[in-house]
Amino acid sequence: MDQEFANLGFDIRDGVARIILNRPEAGNAFDPTMAAALLQAVLRCDSSPDVRAVVITGAGKAFCVGGDLKALGPEDNLPRLLKEMTTYFHGAVSRLARMDAPVIAAVNGVAAGAGMSLACAADFVFAAENARFTTAYARIGQTPDGGLTYFLPRLVGYRQAVDLLLTSRQISAREALELGIVNRVAAEAELLESAETFARQLAKGATKALGGGKRLLRLGWTETLETQLENETQSIAEMATSADAREAMLAFVEKRPPRFEGR
Repeated sequence: MDQEFANLGFDIRDGVARIILNRPEAGNAFDPTMAAALLQAVLRCDSSPDVRAVVITGAGKAFCVGGDLKALGPEDNLPRLLKEMTTYFHGAVSRLARMDAPVIAAVNGVAAGAGMSLACAADFVFAAENARFTTAYARIGQTPDGGLTYFLPRLVGYRQAVDLLLTSRQISAREALELGIVNRVAAEAELLESAETFARQLAKGATKALGGGKRLLRLGWTETLETQLENETQSIAEMATSADAREAMLAFVEKRPPRFEGR
């Protein structure tokens, strides 16, 4: 069922939710309204059992060029508006990182500033051959948002992260692939279909187990070995009670592919 969100396209088909940043006239730049809409769309994905994978892309020629400086109003209102916008945007990023459903960013053009942050927060990034990435913040005398300082060094290492952040240099889809920011590079005309085909494959999987695996990987960045081993013990024991785990065991006995329902 389609649902209306301000400046976003949103629909769910075959277990895959598609979120389209839809301000092409502004390069899909974020203003407070679109940031709030993104949070609502992500909450819809996180709370719906019908959603077992998520694809995020941009309308037009850009994925997202960052924050819309023109829409943020007079300078004396800027701190308040930035706090409002990042409250919505950060809520969306946090939910995306924690939801069971895997998240695929289909980067169809420039991903700058908050757009690059959003891409880095996804579980997978598919990029068109003409896509470009830049942190961009230093160019406007700003510091990052959207979790970029959390995700980027974990993806590329500190040395590469500080280079990309302080220089704001633009990198191609191929260099982003080499650095580990991107998982796949596709022809521009094939990008969205490639990402959605991959999402449909993931949507047939054991969604709760996929989410559990994501959470364990996040925990593993900061926990000691012994604590992480206990986290894994608790998680695998909990997953053993799921309907999908029982179906997988039955399918193994019956020598057939499992039919997962995401439960």
